Amino acid sequence: MIRKRLFFLVLSIVFITACSNDENTSADSSDPIVTAAGEFPIVKEKVELDVLIPANAMVEDFETNAFTKWYEEKTGVHVNWEVLPAEGSTEQLNLIMTSGEYPDVIMDMGIGRSQLRLYGENGTFLALNDLIDEYGVETKKMFEDMPLVEDDITTPDGDIFSLPQVNECYHCSMPQKMWVYEPWLEELGMDIPTTTEEYKDLLLAIKNNDPNGNGKADEIPLSGQYNGWYTSLANPGFLMDPFIYSALHIVDGKVIAPWDKPEYKEGLAYLRDLYEEGLIYSGSFTQNAEQFKQLGENPGTPILGTAVSASIAYADVDGRMNDYVVIPPLEGPSGQRVTHFVPSLVTRPAEFIITNKAEHPEVAFRWADAMYNEDITMRSVIGREGEEWFKPEEGVLALNGEQATYETITKNGHIHNAHWDQTGPSLRTKEFRSSRAVPEGDIETLLWGATEQYEPYLSDTIEPIPPLFFSEEDSNKMAKIEQSLSDFHGEMAAAFITGESDLDSDWDEYVNTLQQIGLEEFVGIYQRAYDEKYK
Repeated sequence: MIRKRLFFLVLSIVFITACSNDENTSADSSDPIVTAAGEFPIVKEKVELDVLIPANAMVEDFETNAFTKWYEEKTGVHVNWEVLPAEGSTEQLNLIMTSGEYPDVIMDMGIGRSQLRLYGENGTFLALNDLIDEYGVETKKMFEDMPLVEDDITTPDGDIFSLPQVNECYHCSMPQKMWVYEPWLEELGMDIPTTTEEYKDLLLAIKNNDPNGNGKADEIPLSGQYNGWYTSLANPGFLMDPFIYSALHIVDGKVIAPWDKPEYKEGLAYLRDLYEEGLIYSGSFTQNAEQFKQLGENPGTPILGTAVSASIAYADVDGRMNDYVVIPPLEGPSGQRVTHFVPSLVTRPAEFIITNKAEHPEVAFRWADAMYNEDITMRSVIGREGEEWFKPEEGVLALNGEQATYETITKNGHIHNAHWDQTGPSLRTKEFRSSRAVPEGDIETLLWGATEQYEPYLSDTIEPIPPLFFSEEDSNKMAKIEQSLSDFHGEMAAAFITGESDLDSDWDEYVNTLQQIGLEEFVGIYQRAYDEKYK
């Protein structure tokens, strides 16, 4: 009897021990699959992610790409790529989302803020706030150093449904620039103009005094380009800003559209006057980039005096580009002298999205978060040291005038398999970009110096429209109004300047048509979105 009791006691102990071991095993299996935040590899055992991207014309094959292989070894994460043809990728993405057969991660697909918010609020795209709090080593550092980035991607409800691509382009933040052919300033004995009237005097001198010295009246005082990067004369326009800030903007919390205002009419009258006196090239409203460059690079004899362009589109680096100097913002009749400002931080707000299909969202997040590390950004965007870039010798200066930290090996137009070429999250700060070595005469150097002359004229009262998250209803309304409005006021600006429409007799009809298209509703939509987030 005693032996039987001892037998059952031993059996009970074995059973309890076994159960205890099972419980410990179960507890172990629930341990996080990721390593501690900031450590590599980021997972304790290999994990696969399904990632959807559009094709990148410069990347040969994402699966065999050198950065892909290097990053898999570093992180322990293997990617199964689904690559959509670049053409029509937006339409294909919409079909994929409708079907419900979407992958763990959507990357670089150009999803807009309204769509991001819609899919985020219905649970298709995961909110990343908790993941950022727990694992976002690089993301939190980026937010701390660049608060505008966090504000840009945060919805009015405080949710973050995506990670961005960040590229702080200094000269892109003040893109609206006017340039003048410097040898002609010297020939005419004139200084760089500071007011709209001084600028008109310069144009008259270019037209009437044969500064190219060929005995012909072939000089073009001013030219722009149709549909280029800040090459418009009016919408928005360098010569309109002295009268009224020529893009949608905010003053004291109120959204303002300039296109029906008296000051806008005054700016058009100034431009019409320049045109009537033969100071504006008539092709400014129709010519393409190639035709614009033919003016700036006219063989033998220079003919272009001043030009409006964000990136000197009218001249070549090895041509006349460095013969042009910038004209800082002009002061208008009322004393306004202002730089057009476009805060240039987030280039792609929805660059990386985790969907509700992800089995391990914490792995997906850490995989993306690490890409903001400077060394990893360097590898993903620029490439391998010694292959696509190298460390310059002591004394080689960077764009910022200090010792350069890296110099790229130029391979323009070269399809490669070395890196991702700006696909995926990355972080290029102003400091990072400006520490690159630049050759003498490089366009980046010229644009950097020009932008420094624009910075003192940033307005304290005019606020550019910040990134906004429109509701689905307002987004649908906007789609019906915005393009029609833009097309109409752009076409009419050209018509008023060239005299095709009479600025005095046709103005009221123009304003009425703006209202019929939906200008008031358009401003109201922006106001609601602004108030929702900032009031």
